[in-house]
Amino acid sequence: MNQERVALVTGSATGIGRATAWRLAERGFAVTINYSKSKEDAEETADGVRTRGAKALLFPANVADDSAVRAMIERTVEEFGGLNVLVNNAATTYFIPHDDLDGLTDQVWEDILNVNLKGTFFGCRAAMPHLKTRRGNIVNIASVAGVAGSGSSIAYAASKGAVITLTKSLARAFAPEVRVNAVAPGPVQTRWLADHQDMVEQAMKLTPLKRPATADDVADVALFLADGTSLMTGQVLVVDGGRTI
Repeated sequence: MNQERVALVTGSATGIGRATAWRLAERGFAVTINYSKSKEDAEETADGVRTRGAKALLFPANVADDSAVRAMIERTVEEFGGLNVLVNNAATTYFIPHDDLDGLTDQVWEDILNVNLKGTFFGCRAAMPHLKTRRGNIVNIASVAGVAGSGSSIAYAASKGAVITLTKSLARAFAPEVRVNAVAPGPVQTRWLADHQDMVEQAMKLTPLKRPATADDVADVALFLADGTSLMTGQVLVVDGGRTI
């Protein structure tokens, strides 16, 4: 009897997380939908998973809370029998000009690093035993901010650069049982940037393909890393329309 393939996508109420959850559902994965505040949006994501013929589990958790993340992983395994794919997508930021160093308060650093870096690590740590059992994989959603030092704030760029390093370290440590890769999008046209179109327009001036990424663009690459290849690990795929060539 074949095991049901299972994925967990953090921050999947909207945007990249939702698009990725739906892509995985289309491939036959049962999906755990994680959210922190957006319950109604998360329910819409879960409905979309089900209409694609897959099972869905909703789990509210702030990924910065290690105990909540551990409970979410365990609940997923109890519900579906195991875990094949973890997509660490949950993130937060503050929009602070890079020359405003005083704007990078202790609270800003703590908020961003707790979610973007520690939250990603907590997910990886809790999921790793289950992923090893099924020779599964992790896809971390990083950012070109972590490659180029750009983005909404220096703290955000630093957190995503750290996620890229974390990805490579885990890939070395847990091969060959578990693959670990990352996607590094440029500006993505989601509600995250709805009030910052000036940033998007400025970035497009330096982008050969002249358009920002969509959530589906990023989800397509995340799906490829999760289910379209078996010989990639420790890699960071940039999805930015050529901006960082």
